[in-house]
Amino acid sequence: MNNKIAVFITTIFVGIFLFFSIPSFAQQKTEEATWIWYPGDFEVWLSNKMQVRRTEREAVFPPLWQYYSPYALVTFQTEVDIPEADEVKIFTEGPFQLLLDGVQIYGQPKSLKIPAGKHKISFKVYNQEVLPAIYIAGKYVKSDASWKVTNEDKLWIDENGKAQQSGTPWVPVGSWNFDSPEHKPSEFKLTTTPWNAKKTEKIGTGELVDFGKETFGYIKIHGLKGKGKLALYYGESREEALDTAKCETLDHLSFDGKQSATYTHDGSKAFRYVRVQADPTVKYDSISMLYEYLPLDYRGAFKSSDEQLNKIWDVSAYTMHLTSREFFIDGIKRDRWVWSGDAYQSYLMNYYLFFDSASVERTLLALRGKEPVTAHINIIMDYSLYWFVGVYDYYLHTGDTKFIKTFYPRMKSLMDFCLERRNKNGFLEPLEGDWVFIDWADGLPKTGEVSFEQMLLARSLEAMAVSAEIADKKDDQKEYKKLADDLKTKLFEVFWDKKENVMKHQRIDGKMQDIVTRYANMFGIFFNYFNEEQKQSIKNKVLLNDEVLQITTPYMRFYELEALCAMGEQDYVLKEMKDYWGGMLKEGATSFWEEYNPNKKGTEHLAMYGRPYGKSLCHAWGSSPIYLLGKYYLGVKPTAPGYAEYEIKPNLGGLQWMEGKVPTPKGEVSLYISKSEIKLKAAEGEGKLIIESKSKPKTNSGTVVALGKNKYQLTVKPNVNYQISYKAI
Repeated sequence: MNNKIAVFITTIFVGIFLFFSIPSFAQQKTEEATWIWYPGDFEVWLSNKMQVRRTEREAVFPPLWQYYSPYALVTFQTEVDIPEADEVKIFTEGPFQLLLDGVQIYGQPKSLKIPAGKHKISFKVYNQEVLPAIYIAGKYVKSDASWKVTNEDKLWIDENGKAQQSGTPWVPVGSWNFDSPEHKPSEFKLTTTPWNAKKTEKIGTGELVDFGKETFGYIKIHGLKGKGKLALYYGESREEALDTAKCETLDHLSFDGKQSATYTHDGSKAFRYVRVQADPTVKYDSISMLYEYLPLDYRGAFKSSDEQLNKIWDVSAYTMHLTSREFFIDGIKRDRWVWSGDAYQSYLMNYYLFFDSASVERTLLALRGKEPVTAHINIIMDYSLYWFVGVYDYYLHTGDTKFIKTFYPRMKSLMDFCLERRNKNGFLEPLEGDWVFIDWADGLPKTGEVSFEQMLLARSLEAMAVSAEIADKKDDQKEYKKLADDLKTKLFEVFWDKKENVMKHQRIDGKMQDIVTRYANMFGIFFNYFNEEQKQSIKNKVLLNDEVLQITTPYMRFYELEALCAMGEQDYVLKEMKDYWGGMLKEGATSFWEEYNPNKKGTEHLAMYGRPYGKSLCHAWGSSPIYLLGKYYLGVKPTAPGYAEYEIKPNLGGLQWMEGKVPTPKGEVSLYISKSEIKLKAAEGEGKLIIESKSKPKTNSGTVVALGKNKYQLTVKPNVNYQISYKAI
């Protein structure tokens, strides 16, 4: 493992068991078996199903990129050695061929008696509608992670009636938490719970229903009777719900008089307000909703002496939860899609809030899709590159090598695609069909060779070098490391302005453009690509320079503020968080937005994309205070995979005190910090608490050692309650 690369990646961007509580399909969890399938196919199928649910004024608005499909025919296989005969029950999604020790068992048996001893068991399953999957339950023989699967088994029956195979590419099966035969993968559902309206008011001949805050789910109509039509106009804002001609989402319902008195509409929507307009012949008593969500525990926590900051954390956490669904999506009204750039930030925020590893895996697999690679992820160049770093970051936080070992071929083929699209100079430059996004910003140049894209490619190659080592692909590891080193050298040769000590933004046809933006400069800080002198120059000439193109989206504010935090500017960042996210709260936000410009007034805040209500008022990338407060104020980050080693470097940033929890794979790091005291307990690994103090701190356990002037370190062991007194600088 290349520790230097690991530290680099850690510096950039920074439970599994939680879904067991979902009552809709995990009530009868057993330890005996689980549904298994071809790895990645469930995620592909589910993302296809989910991402066509976006509508605009009752018109379906599907994604812009290629759809993949699960393999329709796959073969599952296992080898067992059992001490006694075993009666196994068989459940499948699709018709199957069953072979026991190479001999076909005819029919579609619901159970099979397997004699004691060694056996090879094979199921070939077909399903074109959803995905082939099996659930096998016996005392000794059961479907679990030990099974292998292939989509091309090259199997034939010889003249003796025995199965023969050659050249079959077997891979470990995929699974999730479908742990009873009744809870099939194809019947996946999120959880719902009833919510009542907070306020209802008459509007003309209809009414406006207010649920009190941004939400997501299904409208319920109570006491329904009569024949006729009823319209629902949804709004993240009051203005949107009342504007029946221009609201983004709506439903027109028709009733024949024979319907149930309680009606639940089958299309889930995002809203706070709903305007209800019914024909005079249709009557009802009240409107409520079923709130739809992924059950996740809030394992991370934050509270401080600043009440506004506490509110910012709470609303960030709620925003993050609303957008953590089947996958990490961007916004719950628009787009309801899985975007790699948005998702990457969600992974990082998730590690400081839920630490739900399964959601990260699902989202990575849904984004990657399958072979062949014909376009960038989401057709966006930078979004393909975020995907690579997201895979490594998952490994860093969880310590899970299985994901990389299983899906390394898909990593390699996507990187091959990216490398093939370099120009003669070895730089990425948009080709036909490529979208260079970077950020929503007026006047941001994106043509030619953009330094930001090359920097992301260098980081992706470093992530691939680490992944190749994990996958035991030593030649690949050497190649990716060399490509990364060469690209970083060329990046500085071409884009670094030695006179101004900043990185330029763009070169077109070999000519450097006299443009400086924040993007490559701020990423280079937390990538640790700059020396200290370069960082200070960038901080003063770029990040703290109002003449450089300003960032107005929470998306890139995430990285801008991270760069400043990485340089110890927590006092400045705290003020920025309070102004920016606090500004949204003052505008009445109950979840954080896709974009915020404090210079806008009133309904201007609702508009985007040339539409009066085009802006998402609940967007995943609005939740970045979760990450900033966890990593740079509480100061906790892994320095070895799976939190085997980690750092705690608290920074009050002007607060009087703060306390919180940062989740790890096996527990939490719990902290309380004031200007004179630190209380600490960690669940696992070996931590290094870094303290800045005017004098040597005192501790009730362990030994404090000096690292330099006013800088000290304490080694943190698991499950020890530490109390440290110190003098804040």
